[in-house]
Order: sequence, then C-alpha cells, then structure tokens
Amino acid sequence: MAALRLMFHLPSQVTGARCTSAGTLAGSCLAHRCLWDRLHAQPRLGSVPTFDWFFGYEEVQGLLLPLLKETQAASPLRVLDVGCGTSSLCTGLYTKSPYPVDVLGVDFSPVAVAHMNNLLEGGQSQTRLCPGHPASCLRFIQADAQNLGPVASTGSFQLLLDKGTWDAVARAGLPGAYQLLSECLRVLSPQGTLIQFSDEDPDVRLPCLEQGSQGWTVTVQELGPFRGITYFAYLVQGS
Repeated sequence: MAALRLMFHLPSQVTGARCTSAGTLAGSCLAHRCLWDRLHAQPRLGSVPTFDWFFGYEEVQGLLLPLLKETQAASPLRVLDVGCGTSSLCTGLYTKSPYPVDVLGVDFSPVAVAHMNNLLEGGQSQTRLCPGHPASCLRFIQADAQNLGPVASTGSFQLLLDKGTWDAVARAGLPGAYQLLSECLRVLSPQGTLIQFSDEDPDVRLPCLEQGSQGWTVTVQELGPFRGITYFAYLVQGS
C-alpha cells in the first residue's frame, strides 16, 4: 500500500470509515466510491488525460503482450479490467496491442467511467482513440467489481486485470477482497489468467490468493522498481 499512501498522502493506518465533503482525500476510506469520484473529478496537470497510480500500460506491456500472443484461440481475446478508474491500461491495450482484443473497463465511479468514455470518443481536446488492430474494441461501463453479474457472464473473459483494486477493497476488510476475487474467477475462462498488480509483499498476498483460488495456479513476478518502488504481478491461472 506504500504507493497508494504516497499518491493520496495517506497515513500508515487509514481509519476513516466515511467520506468527508471537505479536506484531503486521506480523510476517506479507499473502499468508498466518493473518494474515487472526488479523485477522478480533479483537474489533470498538463495534457495527460489518464491517471495511473502504481504505473501505466507502458511499464507492463512486456508482461501483457506475450500473454495475448499465447491466448489467440479466442479472437478477439476478451479482456476485463476491474476497477479501471482512469488508468492507461485499457486504452494502452486497445491502441497498442498488435493482437485483436475486446477490452471492457469497469469501475463503480460514474465520474471515472464518464471520463474514459469521453476520452474514447475524442473529448477533452484529445484525438479519438484508434485501435492497434482493426478487430479490437474498447468499452467502459459502471459496475461494482464485487458483483459483475450485470456486465459479465461466467467464464466469458480470457484475461482479467486488477491494478490496485484488491488493495483498495481490502482496506474495508478481507471479506470484500475475497468477494472481488471470487467474482473475477467466476467470469474468467477456465484457461484464462487473472493478474493482480500490487506493491503488497508476496508473503502477505500469496497466502490470501492461494486460499481464495483453490484449483487455480498462483505465481508471482517482480516488476520495477518504478519511481523507487518495487511492484508485483500476481498471476492466477487455469489449466
């Protein structure tokens, strides 16, 4: 959680259970939607239309593109980014993947979803996004990652991405994080891959994932360091 604390200027222990109408973002709980609505509504510096905590697409394309290449039985390959926020993961995959991808970004913040749909259509004085492969497509939908039933059927995605969503949900308690994991594995193809990106140490995260992903293979890869912080990619994969 070091990266999230630095981003929000959070203390080591976040105790706020309610969102405040004024003051710093640190007064809110990371699992509450109003914090993210406020964050995504803030003006962006310069001309960068996306906002990435941890890191963006460029830092992990070396991990993602080989996975896309290996999983071309489904074409286009269906990718779900849970808790996508206004990150560059979805847009990077859509505009830069040489392989056909059908990318869906979901977030419970309507502010984030509206921003990304506007960006996709060429709003905010940006050029309309163009796919890296002519068969690729990209959508953003408001949805709760702990209840994906309205937007995703069982086994319908070959690749799931979670960049910091487990970290944020777990701040309100591990039961919510396990519910998030359960929903991700429900909508993941039996031969698919879930990747959780986090700065949480493997000694802490791996036992949780192994407990909640019985029947799946759990591995970890070190990433970075990026801006002085080491991150990890936790891969949960089917047979």
